[in-house]
Amino acid sequence: MKNTIKVERAILSLTQEDLSKRIGVSRQTINSIEANRYVPSTVLALKLSEVFKKPVNDFFSLSEDD
Repeated sequence: MKNTIKVERAILSLTQEDLSKRIGVSRQTINSIEANRYVPSTVLALKLSEVFKKPVNDFFSLSEDD
């Protein structure tokens, strides 16, 4: 899965720490998601959607390997 979390976070001028506090996870979790080492749960993806005020499909997409 590919994502544009880092870009979306930058648009809102949020640090990884800021975003992690808003959605209730560690900064390391945000880092792992951005680096495509961790695929978030549906609940976490929906929390990100609320922060970014965009549908999940706007910042997550399937890669050819999925």
